Amino acid sequence: MKKPDWIGSRRYIDKPFWVLFIILIVVAIIALFSAGSTLAYESEGSALSPILKQIFFIALGVGLAYVVQLLPTWMVQLGGYIIWGLSFLCLLIMLVPHNPFVVTINGAGRWFNLFGIQFQPSESAKLGLIIVVAHQLSRINTEEDVKKRFLWTLGLTVATCFPIMTGNLSTAVLLAGIVFLMWFLARIPWQYLTITAGAAIVLALLFYFVVEFAFVRPHRDLPHPFDRAITQVGRIDDLISERQQSAEEFELTDDNRQRSIAKVAIWRGGKTPFGVLPGNSRERDILPLAYADYIFAIIVEETGVLGAIGLIILYLAILFRACYASSKYEDYVSMLMTMGLALMIACQAFVSMAVAVGIGPVTGQPLPMISKGGTSAIITSLYFGIMMCVAREQNQNRDCVDTSARESRAEVPDVTDLVSNS
Repeated sequence: MKKPDWIGSRRYIDKPFWVLFIILIVVAIIALFSAGSTLAYESEGSALSPILKQIFFIALGVGLAYVVQLLPTWMVQLGGYIIWGLSFLCLLIMLVPHNPFVVTINGAGRWFNLFGIQFQPSESAKLGLIIVVAHQLSRINTEEDVKKRFLWTLGLTVATCFPIMTGNLSTAVLLAGIVFLMWFLARIPWQYLTITAGAAIVLALLFYFVVEFAFVRPHRDLPHPFDRAITQVGRIDDLISERQQSAEEFELTDDNRQRSIAKVAIWRGGKTPFGVLPGNSRERDILPLAYADYIFAIIVEETGVLGAIGLIILYLAILFRACYASSKYEDYVSMLMTMGLALMIACQAFVSMAVAVGIGPVTGQPLPMISKGGTSAIITSLYFGIMMCVAREQNQNRDCVDTSARESRAEVPDVTDLVSNS
């Protein structure tokens, strides 16, 4: 059966991206088995149940990544607009109070239930917005286009981040930060960047002080869908108060339990360069949802400083591979898409690690591909699939150009032959 013309050749598959992707998957599976605990058994009925579910989502993500890498980039760009539109619609629906489509887990209503399938629209919205912004910025051809495309992408970003921040402020801030970096890569004038950054800082401070003094301290409730803001500001207050407390004043509570146990796990792992070795974690049986947001703490406990450094290097390698590959791309939208997706993977990983070691407030950001979460695993796999799609198409285009150049040179007659014949 003949392959359709729009499907790319497997000859040009980007092997370095696949190597990094496979290494990340292997680390994820090992970490999930290490983080399996008695708490997982109590919540799921089996310690292996959440692990096997996650392996299923990872396998599904790998299959999707393989298919996506063979598609032409114009299909990826079109799909980005569709994904963004559907995700944005779901995010708007989730703002409606008493919505039967919203599933609340651990106090956060981030999950959309559609015919029994639960997913996080914010995760797919991140993917869609990065593709849409990359396409819009690539259409800058003149000075007049700069302001137009900047305002377009700014509007899309604000419209997307606003419904996300009502349930997941850290995701909204992270997504806005990635778009800001994409503006920088697209060489948007520094005046626009400065004004936007300044306005964002002012609004963030205003948000904090209004919620803190008008609602948190007077113990007043906010109406839906803004009620999550009290929890978000409270986490910042908890982080500040913990740093001001002495060891004698510290008290373990439900609010600081995850952070405190994660610090103990990191302390145990830091005793030796190799940690307590895989499978010997003690805190996984105490840390709530050890295989989710705080899985990095278990990794550090079991593999020590060397394991932590190795994981950081792995995420940096993904970012550096994207930088190296995109530097050779002739297609501007391909460069922006690749860099936007790679920056999202790396920045989200570093935010998750920072929270686990106690540098920042609790955010709920998963460690890409490693933390348990079906939506996160599939979307991260699509990140890789799209980056590999772009790399494959660029490799294929370069080979076609080189082949055409060789054929053109072969058609030019040799001067010595002309002279001898004459």
